[in-house]
Amino acid sequence: MAKIGLIGLGYVGLPLACAFARKYGVVGYDCNPYRVEKLNVKRDAEEMVSQERLDEAFHNGLICTADAKNEQLKACNVYVVAVPTPVSEDHTPDLSCLKSASELVGSVISKGDYVVYESTVYPGLTEEYCLPIIEKVSGLKLNKDFYAGYSPERINPKDNVHTVETVCKITSGSTPEAADFIDKLYSSVLGGGTYKASSMKVAEAAKVMENTQRDVNIALMNEFAIIFGKLGIDTHDVVEAANTKWNALRFVPGLVGGHCIGVDPYYLIQKAEQIGISPRLMIEARRLNESMGNRLAMETISLMNKKGILVKDANVLLLGFSFKENCPDTRNTKVESIYRAFAEYTDNITVLDPVVDAAVVKKVYNIDVCTSLEKACAKKYDAIVLCVKHDAFSDIDIRSLMNEKCVVYDVKGALDRDVVTKRL
Repeated sequence: MAKIGLIGLGYVGLPLACAFARKYGVVGYDCNPYRVEKLNVKRDAEEMVSQERLDEAFHNGLICTADAKNEQLKACNVYVVAVPTPVSEDHTPDLSCLKSASELVGSVISKGDYVVYESTVYPGLTEEYCLPIIEKVSGLKLNKDFYAGYSPERINPKDNVHTVETVCKITSGSTPEAADFIDKLYSSVLGGGTYKASSMKVAEAAKVMENTQRDVNIALMNEFAIIFGKLGIDTHDVVEAANTKWNALRFVPGLVGGHCIGVDPYYLIQKAEQIGISPRLMIEARRLNESMGNRLAMETISLMNKKGILVKDANVLLLGFSFKENCPDTRNTKVESIYRAFAEYTDNITVLDPVVDAAVVKKVYNIDVCTSLEKACAKKYDAIVLCVKHDAFSDIDIRSLMNEKCVVYDVKGALDRDVVTKRL
């Protein structure tokens, strides 16, 4: 009987731990003691799983620990690694979390055990980088003493439809027998079925392709928006018209943040460059999408100037700070670049987001976030930018917040058009 050690209890690891706990013993490990402390009193501060699912998991015996030497963690025979794979400031892959997790697995793994990686990487990284670390620390040999697999995460934060239990899960293994074992393990708890890839590299490549494909297509839509904006055409009107075709690709322009689409392409870009290929399309898509926040701010400032609004010391309202709607996650949010651009001209910037943890935003970005709609809506503004379409914003009367010459920039195409100065 499998006993699963889940390394990393974030937006990927925790839902997976809850799913496995329905049938197997699960020990969850996270290096953040505060995170573990909250989970052990059945509180998920990041709201990655419902309270009902969390209660059920603990009722079924889920154990959470921040102790890498925990005896129950050592007693597991399957280890699943679900740690972040971010990029550094120069957009190169940061493998520090993978290194630490692999060292941890190496310190607890025993003969006959399995390790499965879920973290998004470039093709080959699991076998070239992670597994040698486990071999070195443990003294065990891959495919002789222990076995490995790769099953890329397919988590969409705050999506209650496409959950870990309902989507098809790619699996793979270091040997045909390991691939079969891992596939059966996942399929035993996932209702969406599995797809057994022909190799670990194929599974790794499939994941990075999924997100890079979206990145490139959104970049194309952003380029359309720039062109159509210069032509005086509303891009959202164009999208609506184009989508009447049966095979239309239903992408829209926007900010590309978060920890997947805005990050994963850099892993493939680096690997391509290592083998002498310059992936120009992917590089340009990344460049364009990274520039959109500053571009939107500059467009808003230009519109303010045309209306005779003095930008210096103007009152600016940014609606939303997280990287996507109704989600508290602020990692790699592109609203930061909008804020920084305005901050060159005024200190009077109100960032309203009732969903995020203001203390986290202050610590990570040194930006003050107002979480109270009542407080933020007590003032009037010279510029309002809808950055994130939180459901909570649907109750706001934008007109009541506008000064006489106010510019309203609707990034999401969600506001009443008669109050909007420009839509992306």
